[in-house]
Amino acid sequence: MRFGMFVPQGWRHDLVGIESSDHWNVMHGLAAYADAPGSGWDTIWVYDHFHTVPTPSHTEATHEAWSLMAAYAASTSRVRIGQMCTCMSYRNPAYLAKVAATVDIVSGGRLEMGIGGGWYEHEWRAYGYGFPPIPERLGRLREGVEIMHQAWTTGQATLDGTYYQVDGAIMQPQPLQHGGIPIWVAGGGEKVTLKIAAKYASYTNFGGTSEEFAHKSDVLRGHCDALGRDFSSITRSTEFRTVIGTDAADVAARLDRIEARVAPYLGSEATARYMGEYRNRSPHTLVGTPAEIVALLDERRELGLGYTVIYNPEAAYDRSGLELFAAEVMPALR
Repeated sequence: MRFGMFVPQGWRHDLVGIESSDHWNVMHGLAAYADAPGSGWDTIWVYDHFHTVPTPSHTEATHEAWSLMAAYAASTSRVRIGQMCTCMSYRNPAYLAKVAATVDIVSGGRLEMGIGGGWYEHEWRAYGYGFPPIPERLGRLREGVEIMHQAWTTGQATLDGTYYQVDGAIMQPQPLQHGGIPIWVAGGGEKVTLKIAAKYASYTNFGGTSEEFAHKSDVLRGHCDALGRDFSSITRSTEFRTVIGTDAADVAARLDRIEARVAPYLGSEATARYMGEYRNRSPHTLVGTPAEIVALLDERRELGLGYTVIYNPEAAYDRSGLELFAAEVMPALR
């Protein structure tokens, strides 16, 4: 199993209380920690969002994903860099393919391309994208991935699609990575998203309960079989919101500190929703001691999980949770 970590960028109210002038120092410091030889981390990740969650804030930062990609490309040297995931409709796909190729070159060939259909209606409408129905968002995803695939494997792209039209878009220079930048298709939609993944993806990203993960894996296998693709050539990944402590008391104390930090910015109702997933240990979270988290991930590994990406809400304030995960969870699952 391989491992990635999200670097906080404000989206989940994970830079509150820190002066905006200090944000880059905090973010770059965490990237440098992950980049260091022997850190254990394979990738660092950002989200592609413009407004905070669970409530949009008029005062709190959300740093833009592809600006950060370029910055991390230039300021790290070992760790791979990615977004989980870029919203297809926020940027023209030919333009995005060009941006990504440049970032790949700056990084020395370390870029991962996470891509999805998008979902955050508030920011869609606020930024003037409208909010098309799911079939259109997925249609844009399908056409956009085709354009990127062409661009990175042939040096140009042409598509007269329903949503995108490009005519001989030149993609020079090419990404450094042979065969193009690895594509991560995010989402578990069974009829469209996983079919796109079966055709184009090197990685998928979906979660849920163990039963849901196993079911979606079977659906992905079926799409691969229909296309004549080797199912094992696609690595399945899951993102987990993670709070880890040395014992139960440490876990509880960390949860209390997180709640105290975000409550003034979210209000009681949103705070309850925000913390509920952690305190109730939803399928999207890893909350517990190293032994408990190893057991949860080992169950998923038996079902085919090959890549775990964690988001740690303490990271900007306290790196000890990341360090504990790297020291005690990763070695047990490598």
